[in-house]
Amino acid sequence: MGGDEMAEIHETSPEGPQDAHAPTHTEASPPLVAFDFDGTLTVRDSFTAFLKWRVSSGRWTMGMIRLAPAALSYLFHRDRGRIKAAAIREFLKGVPQERLEAQARTFAETHAQSLFRPDALAVWRRWRAQGAKMVIVTASPDVVVAPFARGIGADLLIGTKLAYDLNGKVIGGLSGPNCRGPEKVVRLRETFGERVKLAAAYGDTSGDTEMLAIAQERGYRIFKGKPV
Repeated sequence: MGGDEMAEIHETSPEGPQDAHAPTHTEASPPLVAFDFDGTLTVRDSFTAFLKWRVSSGRWTMGMIRLAPAALSYLFHRDRGRIKAAAIREFLKGVPQERLEAQARTFAETHAQSLFRPDALAVWRRWRAQGAKMVIVTASPDVVVAPFARGIGADLLIGTKLAYDLNGKVIGGLSGPNCRGPEKVVRLRETFGERVKLAAAYGDTSGDTEMLAIAQERGYRIFKGKPV
């Protein structure tokens, strides 16, 4: 994502009350702060929006009809990774990684203003100004979230990974577990060590519970802002 565009978002987003959700970490080492993405930094699910954006309305409708059995089976197994893999097979199977990355960049460039919560960005900016290491931990595919993460200056993105074949095309499934629930802490520990502690964590669903549990400051569903 273009740095100038995202800089504009930073400058125009309302700061909100200065004492609300303000970071208070004072240790000498840089604080580690983790944000969920969909529903926390954004107002809706970015992956669903991306899938719908890249196809025609007719193709989207047909795809959703084909996904009906997977949606029905989810009521029994409750495995979000399985239904996500089914959506990937339906809408992305065979797409070259390079093309997918380019489409994700275009999507981020055209949708950042309508997706980001201004109050969430304000808290993100305040932590970053304090020198915190900023991490996005999301169940959405990292290839889709990466341009957004770069645009707001994330130090690291941890997300669900898509599986590709030897020719770099989407196979139609996940490479590794869905990055949700306990897996978010597993991935944080793989990156920062078994004893990782977060200065703060922000999330909006039960899929963030474990990540919030290892944070000193826990923000659950505290962001309500809507894009202007």
